[in-house]
Amino acid sequence: MKKLLISLSLAFSLLFSLQVQAQARDLPDFTELVEKQGATVVNISTTQIIKGRRGGQQFPFDGDESTQEFLRRFFPGQIPNAPGVPQEFKNRSLGSGFIISADGHILTNAHVVDGADEVLVKLTDKREFKAKVLGADKRTDVALIKIEASNLQVVKLGDSVKLKVGEWVVAIGSPFGLENTVTAGIVSAKGRSLTHENFVPFIQTDAAINPGNSGGPLFNMKGEVIGINSQIYSRSGGSMGLSFAIPIDLAMEIQSQLKSKGKVSRGRLGIGIQEVSKELAESFNLGKPQGALVASVEKGAAADKAGIEVGDIILKFDGKAVAESSDLPRMVGATRPGSKVVVQLWRKGAGRDVSVAVGEIPDDEGGTRSTSRSGKSAEPPAANRLGLVLTVPTAEQKRTLGIQHGLIVEEVRNGGTRTELRSGDIILSAIIKGSQTDVKSLSQFNDLLQGVDKSATITLLVRRGDAQTFITIKGVPDK
Repeated sequence: MKKLLISLSLAFSLLFSLQVQAQARDLPDFTELVEKQGATVVNISTTQIIKGRRGGQQFPFDGDESTQEFLRRFFPGQIPNAPGVPQEFKNRSLGSGFIISADGHILTNAHVVDGADEVLVKLTDKREFKAKVLGADKRTDVALIKIEASNLQVVKLGDSVKLKVGEWVVAIGSPFGLENTVTAGIVSAKGRSLTHENFVPFIQTDAAINPGNSGGPLFNMKGEVIGINSQIYSRSGGSMGLSFAIPIDLAMEIQSQLKSKGKVSRGRLGIGIQEVSKELAESFNLGKPQGALVASVEKGAAADKAGIEVGDIILKFDGKAVAESSDLPRMVGATRPGSKVVVQLWRKGAGRDVSVAVGEIPDDEGGTRSTSRSGKSAEPPAANRLGLVLTVPTAEQKRTLGIQHGLIVEEVRNGGTRTELRSGDIILSAIIKGSQTDVKSLSQFNDLLQGVDKSATITLLVRRGDAQTFITIKGVPDK
């Protein structure tokens, strides 16, 4: 019996050992990838010379005399306006990059080299080169720089389209200046949209990315670059397992334009859009939430010339389905200005196609237009079933605001229905039972509300600042 127990014990030990070995074989081994591709990753350091203000004003510190004395004592030679000290100081930052051509072309992030007076590239063999910025695109955060070198080892480029969620990925870079640091993780998501980042379908990963990794490559297990590490989500300033990379396919398209023209040309329609919620889809008699809802159309822009209207829902652009509103800016931006494309719309409960000659985004598109609510309203304030106190804009206000009709929301009372409307909004039109009506007076708008059942859904086209948006209200209180 004792021999049997010993035999069983040995058998279990052997089985456990085999299981451990099998698990070890299943785990990824990154050593070969790092050995082969590590030399393609570079460390980038930048210097920006910041001029101080003269005339006795202290910059960048405006503290009292005791603060100045503390800074002079513990940071000698660093305080502007001290005797014999120049009125400028140097701001230094670190990042990463990777070599895409043997003659010294390197990809990195635009924010790594933004505003730099000097860019220094350090290779893994300790050689250092001054780099020239050939071009940087802030909208995608991609930059192309060049060093004078030859016979450099070049990265292998992968296909970010074929990348699958759950795949192992490896990041190599210089977090906090620690050169050639290797971290690993998996692809957490693809096509991720971030706030104010309309042109990049980010790759999300849980590989540890920290300050200094920016601009470095994200490899797949074949040793191919499939992304440029660009951003992290963090409450601490360090890695929290939420990192975002620019797909290499997009990055290479951008670098091609930067290399040839020094800038990037993008298509433009000249519209403001918003997401189609379930409630909005019901308001427009659309079968399911999809597409991009047109909230505003710029006069004279490509969309206006093609006949696209406020309230249209763009379902397809150039034959490609627009699943979410965030898809559309990427599609339009990637289209060559001047190209003619077919746009499939949903308008008044039916689909239709229009042909659009795509415009171009100006280099410095932006700027805001201030609004004014000065002057007296043409009609006295009144409250309605929605709990809104509304006024009719004067002729002067209409000219200032650039509108032909509408009602200004002066107050949103708690006794009304729950709504996203706020003071200062301008109600331009109302969609009730699929029919859209321009709002031109208080009496007309109140008459529209009179005939609405209290369980009905109302959608309002609202002007807020320089933007237009659709707001859905579910349920209208009784009078």
